Amino acid sequence: MRKFKAVYEFIYPKSERYIIGPGNKFLKIIEDHFKEEILVTFDEVKVSEESINQDQIALIFQTLEIIVSNKYELNEIDIINILNNISHDNAKQIIELYSKKEILLTTNSGRVIYPRTLSQKLYVNSLDNNDVVFAVGPAGTGKTFLAVMYAVSKLKDNEYRKIVLVRPVVEAGEKLGYLPGDLKEKIDPYLVPLYDGLYEALGKEQVEKLLDKGVLEVAPLAYMRGRTLENAIVILDEAQNTSILQMKMFLTRLGFNSKMIITGDITQIDLPHNTSSGLVHALKILDSVEKLKVVHFNKHDVMRHPLVQKIIERYDENGD
Repeated sequence: MRKFKAVYEFIYPKSERYIIGPGNKFLKIIEDHFKEEILVTFDEVKVSEESINQDQIALIFQTLEIIVSNKYELNEIDIINILNNISHDNAKQIIELYSKKEILLTTNSGRVIYPRTLSQKLYVNSLDNNDVVFAVGPAGTGKTFLAVMYAVSKLKDNEYRKIVLVRPVVEAGEKLGYLPGDLKEKIDPYLVPLYDGLYEALGKEQVEKLLDKGVLEVAPLAYMRGRTLENAIVILDEAQNTSILQMKMFLTRLGFNSKMIITGDITQIDLPHNTSSGLVHALKILDSVEKLKVVHFNKHDVMRHPLVQKIIERYDENGD
């Protein structure tokens, strides 16, 4: 018969109910992560005497208890983020991340936006302290979403007069000239993810008004040629699909009192095989430039359905 031993004793009364979650949902996520049974009562946490994860499990429950004691309401994504990223070296930082939320923006629907991983916090801090920021990593890590939320927050604070959101138009199978509709109707499908972020932040009606006034601009990358963008936050999304010349052209549009945010995933390049990615090239030659910062995200920062992270892992394992 397997024997269990206590590895953690709760400090705050009834905190275990908020840690294990409704129907033990959070506890099941923790057990799945460590691939072992964990017994939780109102006063302690027990694991098998043979467990090699005793210290790490104790650290998890200690961290979660401190977070919930500060009146933070955990959810499934929080549990996964903490499990994937915590160590004895950064536990204090993770506690501060959740206990002292650095609110970026409250959206049109009342949703409060704030960094939810240490990489996201580094990202936001880098945006505050640099004129050009590259955010590189897999889908679902919040690269573009946080960039849009940050830009809207600065627009509301009157720090910038305009937001420009840009995407390269990389065709997949169909030529733009063959598609029905005028130029805007042909291009808009490529820009949907950018519109989605704006609608979340401001509401569709307000977005339409700001677009009409020219305060917001959503455009394909080709429209940036020959321009100098001043008093603006400019976001280039899907930057892995720029050529080297396109990336150079974009970066040299930077004007006074402007900020550029470049996001991309170098594992999802859709360019023709004989075309080098402008994002990959830029990361090689610009990393040490003053007032320019590169922030790297990884699979542990994925904020989508937990299955997305597992899918990314499988593709990485197969070299795809």
